[in-house]
Amino acid sequence: MLFHYLDLSWRSFKRTPMVSVLMVLAIAIGIGVTMTSLSVYYMMSKDPIPSKSKQLHHVQLQTMNDGNTYWSKDDVPFQVTYQDAMNLLHAPLPYERTAMYKSGFSVHLGNDQIKPFKEPTRLTTKDIFQMFDLQFLYGGAWTQQQQDDIAPVVVISKRINDKLFNGENSVGQSLYLDDMRVQVIGIIEDWDMSVKFYDLNNGSFQPSEGIFMPITMGPANEIITWGNTNGWKNESDRTFSDLLVSESLWLQFWVELENAQEKADFEQFLMNYMIQQQSLGRFNREKLTANVFNVMELMEYRGVVKEDNKIMVTLSFMFLAVCVANILSLLLAKFLRRAPEVGVRRALGASKWQVFYQHLVEVSLLGLFGGLLGIVIAQLGLWGVRASNGSYNTIANMDLNMLLAAPTIAIVACIIAGLYPAWLVCRTTPAVYLKTQ
Repeated sequence: MLFHYLDLSWRSFKRTPMVSVLMVLAIAIGIGVTMTSLSVYYMMSKDPIPSKSKQLHHVQLQTMNDGNTYWSKDDVPFQVTYQDAMNLLHAPLPYERTAMYKSGFSVHLGNDQIKPFKEPTRLTTKDIFQMFDLQFLYGGAWTQQQQDDIAPVVVISKRINDKLFNGENSVGQSLYLDDMRVQVIGIIEDWDMSVKFYDLNNGSFQPSEGIFMPITMGPANEIITWGNTNGWKNESDRTFSDLLVSESLWLQFWVELENAQEKADFEQFLMNYMIQQQSLGRFNREKLTANVFNVMELMEYRGVVKEDNKIMVTLSFMFLAVCVANILSLLLAKFLRRAPEVGVRRALGASKWQVFYQHLVEVSLLGLFGGLLGIVIAQLGLWGVRASNGSYNTIANMDLNMLLAAPTIAIVACIIAGLYPAWLVCRTTPAVYLKTQ
């Protein structure tokens, strides 16, 4: 019966091509606008690491003295100082943890075969690869001994490996970061994600770094940060050594906690640490504060999804509602013109439900066509978003969920628009139209 109704629907489209095209265009434009804003919102709010988002926790400490304020919602700095990062990193704790910061270099091979290019680099610890589920194609992470010995080694992404070594196994090969020669010991899959959750301080939607190196190389080679540095205290930091012992905030710290008990224990450790540091003259505050947020909590806390994006989604659905209202009026006119035909069908034994079902199949087919065309319009809209804002390159896209959602929303919208016209026409009294024949 469904195939018969589909055939009837297609015949109906061919009998009224102009009206059908108008309705398809109306729902397609509505879906195109809606899916453009909804796709951006979805990618912004999407869990960037669903396998471990509840275990990975970002650490914030209220290091500032009383009387100093920070622009976060609860006045706790987003980053930590170098001395706090190192103290927490070397504390006798059973949890995997990592400290990190962003830098960058001019990358080249020391010859004229590859043109030098600038590449952001992440200085971090060896645990980052296991904590964040980074997958190795070749080689592996540096060892704790190499990290302690400040070995000049790096892990590079597939993208960098393709660019420098044509995608071959480059483990053991050398490259230059500015004038510093380093050895490749591992190649990982490109770390692509919708939100750069591990460092929201330098753009939430920036691409991930392509080079990773031991954090101990930072102080040894005076590698400055390319990220944000926040300070609240008047102190001398003219040299790199001054920066390391200052109260400047420029590192990110992450810890992996498996359950609520581990989180509670770690939070208590942080309080004890801050009290201990307070006895040394730091953290001069009446109330000590620390935040330990998992990935999704951190994204909510940092406001990754702006209020403007939520408003845009609401406005786009309102626009879709206007399109649905126009489709409803066109369906009313089309279905009521068909009343004599429906009257004859009713007289021949068709039930009200069969007539109603037939018309819902027709509007569903209309929604399917409109949804498919809407995907094309949405892709044009997303292209415009990427062209106008380069930082949205990673999120102004439609994944499989959004590609499936577009025709689904279109079909549901058309069914809603067609409910009243279909109900109205199925109540046709056969006798009225038989007398007129």
